[in-house]
Amino acid sequence: MANHNTKGIKRIFNAFFFSLAGFKASWQHEEAFRQEVLLFLVTAPLAVWLGENNIERLLLIGSMILVLVTELLNSAVESVVDRVGLEHHELSGRAKDIGSAAVFLTLAWAAVTWIMILV
Repeated sequence: MANHNTKGIKRIFNAFFFSLAGFKASWQHEEAFRQEVLLFLVTAPLAVWLGENNIERLLLIGSMILVLVTELLNSAVESVVDRVGLEHHELSGRAKDIGSAAVFLTLAWAAVTWIMILV
């Protein structure tokens, strides 16, 4: 748990390690995150190779990073909802569905970006 009294470089140092813990937890517990990381590891080199300029490369890689960021946020929402309770509740289901929709939207955006640049 974060120490809210920590300031300066120590706070930045702590935040870095909390972020690493978040990546580790996502990798261990979230199949979708693992799949999207593997997709990123395939598409990033392709973006460097297929992009004709730095802007195209940035857009291709950035669209995939956006998918990863959205998946991390969706996983965080799902974890909080599950922490509150595992029984079915309309609002819990809605929160999870909205997070899933956000991931879907970024995947669609990434696909459109790749198609528009490469075709």
